[in-house]
Amino acid sequence: MPTLRYVAPDLLKRSAIVVASIAVCAAALSGCALPPLESRTPSVAISAAEARTTTLGRSAAHDLAAHHGMAGIYPLADPRAAFAARMELARMAERTLDVQYYIWRNDRTGTLLLDALRAAADRGVRVRLLLDDHGSSSLDDTLAALQTHPNVEVRLFNPFVIRSPKFIGFLTDFSRTNRRMHNKSFTADGAATIVGGRNIGDEYFGATDGIVFADLDVLAIGTISIDVADEFDRYWASESSYPVDLIVRRAGADEPDELNRKARAIESDSTAAAYLEAMRDAPIVQQLLDGTLSLEWARTQMVSDDPAKVLGQAPSETSVVHQFRETLGDPMHELDLVSPYFVPGVAGTAYFTGLARRGVAVRVLTNSLEATDVTAVHSGYMTRRVELLQSGVELYELRRLPGVEHKSEEHAGTFGSSGSSLHAKTFVVDSSRVFVGSFNFNQRSAHLNTELGFVIDSGPLASRIESIFVSLVPRVAYMTRLDADGRLYWLKRDNGMEVRYDTEPNTTWFRRLGVWFLSILPIESFL
Repeated sequence: MPTLRYVAPDLLKRSAIVVASIAVCAAALSGCALPPLESRTPSVAISAAEARTTTLGRSAAHDLAAHHGMAGIYPLADPRAAFAARMELARMAERTLDVQYYIWRNDRTGTLLLDALRAAADRGVRVRLLLDDHGSSSLDDTLAALQTHPNVEVRLFNPFVIRSPKFIGFLTDFSRTNRRMHNKSFTADGAATIVGGRNIGDEYFGATDGIVFADLDVLAIGTISIDVADEFDRYWASESSYPVDLIVRRAGADEPDELNRKARAIESDSTAAAYLEAMRDAPIVQQLLDGTLSLEWARTQMVSDDPAKVLGQAPSETSVVHQFRETLGDPMHELDLVSPYFVPGVAGTAYFTGLARRGVAVRVLTNSLEATDVTAVHSGYMTRRVELLQSGVELYELRRLPGVEHKSEEHAGTFGSSGSSLHAKTFVVDSSRVFVGSFNFNQRSAHLNTELGFVIDSGPLASRIESIFVSLVPRVAYMTRLDADGRLYWLKRDNGMEVRYDTEPNTTWFRRLGVWFLSILPIESFL
């Protein structure tokens, strides 16, 4: 007769968990397929003729007629003004809101903007929200609830089938999930659009006591807005764009009201009162409607990647890098480049050093190791510094700076003044042509992610950005140099004095060791 043995309940429970975990992993490794897209409802952007019938469209009609073929551009350097402009566009939209972002945080500004989209839908505005799935973590329930609104449709770009933990998707389908939609645009009634470097979250809009990004967007009116709306359509209808209710669980009965409750709680929170008040002091869109907003009128072209890039199916001639060559040409005299994640790689390094050796003044501003929010990216930059400096390229590395209270847009620099980490992506060619958008000069932007931005023919805007290398950069960045023996050192100007550092400034030996270790790994193509 067999001996019966007692098995503790907790051992049975642990065994069941192990078995379930193995089953989940086995299912994941066998490849979870994305759902079919036949059920998607087709939709298209508002036409140019329809856009002109809206309040936003009518308000700009006279100026557009006087500046035929041009776009009205207004730089959004101040983070609070950048947030206010988006909120105002949401509140003043009458027909459509087409909104596309890489990251959307589940925080104060993210919640308030989602609530503004919901409020617009309540007024009858058609809202289409397209988010990269990697950057919208923790929003599944909120997005599912928004999707239940009859005037709202939410889609996730290049989604993860396994929702938690999402990293399993990188293990089972790395070649697809490693490619992301990095585009950022906010378009109202096809008449006004905001494009640039900012994602949606407190750190991008100066609403946090932690790290704050120095960034740059532009508000634009004119046919360029229709171009952005049409580009939104291309992504919206792409093979990588999935209705949120095909990917996440459907919302519960009480969840549609949760966003409203959360937004009202934020508005009544005393810690947010000062921020919301400062935001109300930046009536940019109202000034646009009144005709009192000081716009820079310039020929403007949109550059963007084919959404098929994330599937590895886009022809190389459609890439943003290729479009740069066509719209900008090669610099003849100078190139000023601002990029938070500067990883030029072999080809980029050859390009920049070639320019410098031909006598073109090349100046680059990026994050220092102490200021960067992505240490791995710094490892890809640091291996190229010596070669760049030897050729004559000037390198500046932004220091970690304390936040500065804003009073108004006029008191902010070209990239704002409160940034403790650089996030703007812009460059100027020959004092006449400016790029503003989502493109970083790194390998991800060039080969893996999709990007969007404007090339603006504007001497005044170019001069504003160039001036930072003369006046602002020496005060906020380290000047990276080589000594007579070819060794790196850093100079900081402080109260009229120069302070020299012979190692990465204000970093620990442990962090320097870590970034060195990353620099010897074969990961540059992913940075």
